[in-house]
Amino acid sequence: MNKSEYFVYILKSTEHNRIYIGSTQDVEIRLNRHNSGKVTSTKPYSPWIVLEVHTYNTRGEAVKAERYFKTGQQRELIKLRNDL
Repeated sequence: MNKSEYFVYILKSTEHNRIYIGSTQDVEIRLNRHNSGKVTSTKPYSPWIVLEVHTYNTRGEAVKAERYFKTGQQRELIKLRNDL
């Protein structure tokens, strides 16, 4: 993995009908933080699994895409794509 890459990741709670969308440079480390309870907003809904990962060249592109995926319409499309 090239460290100049940024990722938007979409997680699914395995025990609740919830998704989480975030951005990072290292999806594996970030997933571990979510599942170990170190992220306040996701702690009550763990464990989490990765549904989708999208790659971007810059942090700015990733943040812009993250905001886009978080819109209501995109959240619904993500749920449909992943049978949620």
